[in-house]
Amino acid sequence: MKKKNITTFREAENYINEIPRFTSKHSVEETREFLRLLGDPDRDMRIIHVAGTNGKGSVCACMNSILEAAGYRTALFTSPHLVSIRERFVVEGKMAAEEEFLEAFLHIYNKLDWEALEKDERAYHPTYFEYLFFIAMVLFRVKKPDYCILETGVGGRLDATNSVFRKEIAVITHIGLDHVEYLGDTVGKIAFEKAGIMQEGVPAVYWDTCQETSAVFRERSGKLGISAYSVSEKDYSFSNFKNKTIDFCVHTRYDRDIPLTLHSIAGYQMENCTLAVRAVEVLDQGRTITAGQIQRGVGSFFWAGRMEEVLPEVYVDGAHNEDGIRAFLETVAADGHLGARSLLFGVAKDKDYEHMIGKLAGSGLFGRIAAARIRGARALDEACLEETFGKYAHCVLKGYSKAEDAFYELLKGRRQAERIYVVGSLYLVGEIKELLDHDKFRRRIEEISPQS
Repeated sequence: MKKKNITTFREAENYINEIPRFTSKHSVEETREFLRLLGDPDRDMRIIHVAGTNGKGSVCACMNSILEAAGYRTALFTSPHLVSIRERFVVEGKMAAEEEFLEAFLHIYNKLDWEALEKDERAYHPTYFEYLFFIAMVLFRVKKPDYCILETGVGGRLDATNSVFRKEIAVITHIGLDHVEYLGDTVGKIAFEKAGIMQEGVPAVYWDTCQETSAVFRERSGKLGISAYSVSEKDYSFSNFKNKTIDFCVHTRYDRDIPLTLHSIAGYQMENCTLAVRAVEVLDQGRTITAGQIQRGVGSFFWAGRMEEVLPEVYVDGAHNEDGIRAFLETVAADGHLGARSLLFGVAKDKDYEHMIGKLAGSGLFGRIAAARIRGARALDEACLEETFGKYAHCVLKGYSKAEDAFYELLKGRRQAERIYVVGSLYLVGEIKELLDHDKFRRRIEEISPQS
């Protein structure tokens, strides 16, 4: 492997996108060692570390919003991105500029042992995710935020983000079956991997998914001698759903109820916001953050691609596993929509797509379903999608080789007051959001759908 002369953001982005072709995942110790080579950029950071199966990004974003409302400067590292790779690095509400990304990229690039890499394929080179994590650390060191919020990639115990020197708090979201080939085939085994982000001397907050997962978290926290706070559905209560907002109440550690308003139709975000509020409370210990600041933070909370309305009555949701589909269907069933519903679905072939499709088709919520192949080598093709959906034939179904064509046809055939949902993969959500950024596609749909 030879060193390239990289001088632009696009060249840096293309290089990172090609990384999986020539390297494999490293140990946490190797990642830590390279952080030392970069000058220990994480050493002075106040890090909030978040792991879990579903809701990680939402919890990160909600905590970020609350801390900003309380006057703190924040940095946020999340994955995956929907349209631009720079979405993964957000400081004070703004994603990294191309120039900043390139500068951080080159700082890492020039620290690699190129002489060894040219001679020996086993010489150290970061993976795709590791490289992005290092970029976040280099960027955030320059920005000097009050808090850095890091979302794990896959798992937790062996994740690159777990190589940081010190954390302020560890937060673990809802646990479900996903990435079973890497993390284990039971929720208990997966919880063990997520519990790996817990650290001695650092408090933890976790979602009480079930007895099996909570037992794992209690055992891990006990061995470390740390305080671990369980959060469950008992810690919030639904109040009202109106005008595409949700009113609910969080029961706090300080024997007070805080009424909150979510600007979303996603019922599952009550769970994520409740976990975020509890984590902020544990982090702050009642010193500075007020109930009013929590209310403002939750009120301004937004996480792209999670039951996001991208056009009037068109929602995209990155439910990419069976548990995510469960939460999505609960939200759809309770969203109060009186008209017809249709669905665009696309998924990666390494997901448990048969159970996902079974839940979607068996729900009886959708009159029309378009099944589309997403971009990329991991995509499940339209023939397999059609065949699987065909086992549950309760609706009008059609397969498409491109998500763009499927989305256009759903919009073209939409009846009055029909609501369209796009679900199944964050990559599909990204495709649709990217389409809507293009004036040409916007003009096409404006011609056929006055509602859009």
